[in-house]
Amino acid sequence: MKIDDLMNKVGTWLEGKGKDSDIVISSRIRLARNLDNFVFLTLANEEQKKEIVGFIHNALVSAKIIPPMHYFSFKDLTSADKHLLLERHLISRDHAEAPNGVTGQNGSRALVINDKETSSIMINEEDHLRIQGLRSGFQLAELWDEINELDSRMEKHLPYAFSSQFGYLTACPTNVGTGLRFSVMVHLPALVLSKQIEKVFQALTRVKYTVRGFLGEGSQSMGDFYQISNLVTLGRAEKDILSEMENVIPEIIKYERTWREKLLNEQANQTKDRIWRAYGILKNAYTITSGETMELLSAVRMGINIGLIKDLTIAQVNEMFIFSQPAHLQRIAGEALGPEERDIFRASYFRGKLTKPSK
Repeated sequence: MKIDDLMNKVGTWLEGKGKDSDIVISSRIRLARNLDNFVFLTLANEEQKKEIVGFIHNALVSAKIIPPMHYFSFKDLTSADKHLLLERHLISRDHAEAPNGVTGQNGSRALVINDKETSSIMINEEDHLRIQGLRSGFQLAELWDEINELDSRMEKHLPYAFSSQFGYLTACPTNVGTGLRFSVMVHLPALVLSKQIEKVFQALTRVKYTVRGFLGEGSQSMGDFYQISNLVTLGRAEKDILSEMENVIPEIIKYERTWREKLLNEQANQTKDRIWRAYGILKNAYTITSGETMELLSAVRMGINIGLIKDLTIAQVNEMFIFSQPAHLQRIAGEALGPEERDIFRASYFRGKLTKPSK
């Protein structure tokens, strides 16, 4: 597989299927792991980092995890390639934006992904390994079974740094213990419009959860999309963290649905106007910024979910979220574009997508 091959398809985690997919766009699990026979990355020099990449690559081949998964050394990727992988949610911002000439350019960072983009392994991000699983909708329990099995297979070939007192040892103290982060990407337009969203954030903070933007850590929330993750990884079993999240997230889903119904009953004209106005701008505008795109697609997505817009699907909107971002747009255009050129090309992309008859 080449990076360009990603432009010919959409990861199955964006297909808009699965439990509660009207509100939960995706479920994600990340495991932080380190090797006990190598120093942590904060202390490793470039040669040691390259040695870690080689050791892990050989182990994954021995475990027959590669193939069917695909291996990318960062020395073979451009900055545009890495930002495309970031927009695709296959690597983190830190992994994508490692300084040139220091880390990554000499082969000291790598990525492994499968065909469906539902599993990936970041090598030498903050820890030696970040194992990730992604699924469409609210599927944390099913996803945990698969990622746990993948982790167990890898552990037979890779000696993990583990303490009988603390659990899995990680570069950041907040990941020590299970090294486990459950996350869900949720779409909460009704709670934003009704100004209830701050209550949700405060409640999540009290139960030790964190809320981030569309692209995860370091990103701002845009278009009513939020990534909710557990904060505590130490002193609790994986199944207990999962069980708690499976109780917390449905309460947020229920709250969003309640307010969607209220908005339709009490502010029907304003809600419908917001949705149709957004759809009209996407179909006809000459220039659209990245931030405006998130707001407009959020309104259109809500319009589909409440049955107002019938000639688009959630999967089509999810695809437009990804392909209208800067690195994807420039790949479609076949050239580098400045910010203003991107806004014009983005509007052209939407006009092309939304004026075609739906199948």
